[in-house]
Amino acid sequence: MNLEDHKSGNFTKQFGYKSFFPNPINFEWNINNPKINMLLEEANLHLGQLNAFSSFVPDVNVFIRMHIVKEATQSSRIEGTRTRMDEAVLEEKDISPDSRDDWQEVQNYIEAINFSIGRLERLPLSSRLIKDAHKILLQGVRGKNKLPGEFRTSQNWIGGATLTDASFVPPHHSQIDECISDLEKFLNNDEIQVPHLIRIGIAHYQFEAIHPFLDGNGRIGRLLVTLYLINQNILTKPTLYLSDFIEKHRSTYYDNLMGVSINNNLEQWLKFFLVGVIETAKKAILTFTKIIALRDELEKQTILSMGKKLISARALLHFLYSKPVITVSDIVETLSLSKQSANGLIKDFCNLGILTEQTGYKRNRIFTFTEYLKLFQE
Repeated sequence: MNLEDHKSGNFTKQFGYKSFFPNPINFEWNINNPKINMLLEEANLHLGQLNAFSSFVPDVNVFIRMHIVKEATQSSRIEGTRTRMDEAVLEEKDISPDSRDDWQEVQNYIEAINFSIGRLERLPLSSRLIKDAHKILLQGVRGKNKLPGEFRTSQNWIGGATLTDASFVPPHHSQIDECISDLEKFLNNDEIQVPHLIRIGIAHYQFEAIHPFLDGNGRIGRLLVTLYLINQNILTKPTLYLSDFIEKHRSTYYDNLMGVSINNNLEQWLKFFLVGVIETAKKAILTFTKIIALRDELEKQTILSMGKKLISARALLHFLYSKPVITVSDIVETLSLSKQSANGLIKDFCNLGILTEQTGYKRNRIFTFTEYLKLFQE
């Protein structure tokens, strides 16, 4: 199938509205567009460079935790939550009551990401895995009554107040199993020759067009990209997440998805998708580079003045890389220090400019590793 010849699907008349039924995608695709081929080559180059970073950076999993936190925060922000990264790494007890619902949605997404990546070692990238991730995503939050872990059994829509004025109506729920089956086969079909980034770009569009869940489709659809790249060993670590790029180009993202369904413009969608991969990979590489430089400065220069406390200082720094917003009790528990020693260590880190106290309180204080956290927010 040539990309330019693909017909995305048909609008089917239902009772009082028309729903979109996407055509199958599980076949070999031919790419005759020079621009797409150039973008594909560049995207693969940057993914290779990003993968190299995750191979030689010591303790890379410590830093990857913050990449996952950023993805959960940004992906949830697209859906309307307002939790910041510095809040996302706090414990529930340290979150104000009026912010806890949004905070919990982000925590669920972090858990869904980690769960899904772990399950890939035993399960293929399948509807079962996607459903399990979806169940975690909606557990105990505002979507908890919208069939967590199950495909929808009623019609949903995008935009508008009702079905009749919706901007897009996905397939009727009776067609979901057929659509997902084709998508699942396409993701795992070793008998067809399709470049991986083209395959997952097409698959992401198809998933969003199917919109198989009553809630959480956007987050699961974005997670699908990372899971596919890990499943195919394009990435050895979960270092690429597109939500930040999508959030910054949200209207263009939706326009390009709609352009496929309405105008069969799959090529334009793939150009946007590949640019997203390129920009996201470049940004992740830059972040890793800055992390390494900051770590070298702190560990080889800044904390060397701490003398007898150097071992504890190194342990605290290592902890801060995965949890850059902390309390005294965090240090007491993690480093097995007395409260007095933990307070002394924090005071030293504040004097060295590593930590900044955020609350202004004398009790229940919260300290932020600001310079490090900024690297994920730039």
